[in-house]
Amino acid sequence: MYPNSSSLQSLCQNCLLLSSSSLSTILASKVGAHFFFFILRFVNTVICVFNPLRAAMHLIALLQGKGTVDPRKKQDERSTMEIAKLTTRDCIPTTHRSSIPPLVSALKTCADQNAASFHFPGHNRGRAAPSSLVQLIGLKPFIHDLPELPELDNLFSPEGPILEAQKKAAELFGSSETWFLVGGTTCGIQAAILATCSPGEYLILPRNSHISAISALVLSGVMPKYIIPEYDCQWDITGGVTLSQIEKAIQELHMEGKKVAAVFITSPTYHGICSNLADISKLCHSHEIPVIVDEAHGAHFGFHPMLPSSALQQGADLAVQSTHKVLCSLTQSSMLHMSGNIVDRERICRCLQILQSSSPSYLLLASLDATRAQLSEKTDGIFNNALDLAIETKNLIGNIPGISVLGSPGFSNFPVIDPLRLTFGFWQLGLSGFEADETLYRDQGVISELVGTQSITFAINLGTCRDHIQRLASGVKNISVASLSFQKIEGKTDHWGSAPFTDITMCLNPRESFFARKRKVAIGESLGKICGELICPYPPGIPVMIPGETITKNALDYLLLVKNKGATITGASDPLLSSIVICDI
Repeated sequence: MYPNSSSLQSLCQNCLLLSSSSLSTILASKVGAHFFFFILRFVNTVICVFNPLRAAMHLIALLQGKGTVDPRKKQDERSTMEIAKLTTRDCIPTTHRSSIPPLVSALKTCADQNAASFHFPGHNRGRAAPSSLVQLIGLKPFIHDLPELPELDNLFSPEGPILEAQKKAAELFGSSETWFLVGGTTCGIQAAILATCSPGEYLILPRNSHISAISALVLSGVMPKYIIPEYDCQWDITGGVTLSQIEKAIQELHMEGKKVAAVFITSPTYHGICSNLADISKLCHSHEIPVIVDEAHGAHFGFHPMLPSSALQQGADLAVQSTHKVLCSLTQSSMLHMSGNIVDRERICRCLQILQSSSPSYLLLASLDATRAQLSEKTDGIFNNALDLAIETKNLIGNIPGISVLGSPGFSNFPVIDPLRLTFGFWQLGLSGFEADETLYRDQGVISELVGTQSITFAINLGTCRDHIQRLASGVKNISVASLSFQKIEGKTDHWGSAPFTDITMCLNPRESFFARKRKVAIGESLGKICGELICPYPPGIPVMIPGETITKNALDYLLLVKNKGATITGASDPLLSSIVICDI
C-alpha cells in the first residue's frame, strides 16, 4: 500500500534533515550541486511512476552513501560511485553536451520511460513487433519508433529538440535556416520549386533533372524552360549546364515577356560532375532570380580542401541534400538549406507541411541529428581516409588495360568532379556496364551504385574499407584479362550519337498532360504522338520521356537499347515497352 500524503511528506522531511549536515558541503562544488539536484529530480520522477515509499527510502540510502539496487534492474547493477559518475554527466547543461545530439537525447529519454502506452504506432514500443522483423533487426528500432510526443517536439512547429537540431545543422552547413526532411530530397526539391514558382511562371532547368523536379512542375503548374546539358556519347553520360546556357535562357524568356521564377541546377550530377554555381548564382541574382540546387549527391561538399565547394558556399539560395547518400543518416532522410533573403521562408514551411508526412519517423529525424554531430566532431579530417582510398582505387583500376576513367577531359566545360565518385568505362573490352556489373557481383560480390550502357559508377564513402577496394580492383582486373584473352573487338558496344532528349518538342506542359485524357497504343504507333507517362531508366531516375512531349524515334530507340542491356525502366505502364500511354487529344 502506498503511504498517504502526510507520511510521504514526513519521509521527505527526514531526507532533508538527514542530509542537512552535509548539504552545504555538497552544494559547495559544481559537481556536487548537480548531483544533489539530480537526486531530487530522480525521486520526483520515481514517485510519479513507481512506489513512493521505495523512492523515499532510496533517496535516504543515497544520501547516506549506501547505494541500493532495484531488484527489477539486476542487469544494470552499478556501485554508488558509478551512479554518481553517470548522474554527474547527465546533469551537464544541454549547451555543453556536444557528445549527445539534442534529438537523439530526447528520443532516448522517451524510449527509456516505463510508460503505459496508449498511443500509436500499433507495435506499442516493440511489444507487438512482427517476430520476423525482430529476428532481423532486434527490438531497439521498435522501442525508439515513437510518434509526436510532446518531449520529441513537432516537425512542423518545432520549439524543442527538433528546432535545436535544425539550428545546429544550419550552423554546420552554413545556411540561414535548415529543415529536416523525412521524404527524401524528392520532397525538398518539390517544396523548393513550389515555394519559388507560381502557375504560369517559368522555371529554367536542365532536361536531365531528376524525376522529382518534373513532378514539381505538375504540382506547381509552372512552365519548364529546358536546357540541354552537355553530352558525351562515348560515355553515354550528361554533364552540367554552363553560364552561357543559363544566360541565353533568361534572355529568351525576357524577350518573350515571360517571368523567370527560378533557376534549377543539378550539381553534382549522379556521376559527380559539378556546374559553376558561383557564376550562375551571380548572374541570377543580378536579375533577382533565386537559384535552387539539387545537391542530393553533394552533402559532403565543403568539408575538405580536396572536395568541391558546396552550393551554399557558391551563392545558391536553396540547396537540397541527401544526407543519407555520402553522409551517414538513414535512407530517405535529407535536409533543405536556405541562404539569403530572396526566398520566402514562410512559404517553404507551408510547402513542407503539405508535402511531408504528418507522422514523421523520429528514427529518420534522429539520424539526421546524429550525422550532423558526427560531422561536427571530426570536421577537419573525417574524409581523409575516404579520399585516400578513392585515389588508391582510381590509380589501381585506371592502370588496368581496357579500362577508361571518367575525368574532366571528357567534359572540358566542367573541370570539377567529385573525387569520391568513380566511374569506369568498359567499352574498350567490348562490354557494356551492365555486363561488367553482373560479372563483378557474381565473382567478387561487388555491388555498384550506378550502372550505365558504357560504364559503372562506384561511390566511395566514410564506410569504405581497403578490403572492398581490393575486391573491386581484383574483379575489374579479372574482367580485363578474360576479355582481352578472347580478343573481343573494341567498340562492340553501342555508342549513342546524342542525348536521347536533344530533339524534344513540348506540346503540353507537364501539368496539362498529367490531367489530359489518355489511351494506350502499341509502341510502333506511338511515334509522333504526345507522351502521356513519365518514362525513365532507374537509376539514375532521369526521364527520357516526359508527359506532354512528342515521342521521338531517338527516345524510343534509346529506351529499348538500355532495356535490352538490363536497365530497369520505371514509370511505364507496360514495363516490357510493347505499348505506351499517350495523351488522347
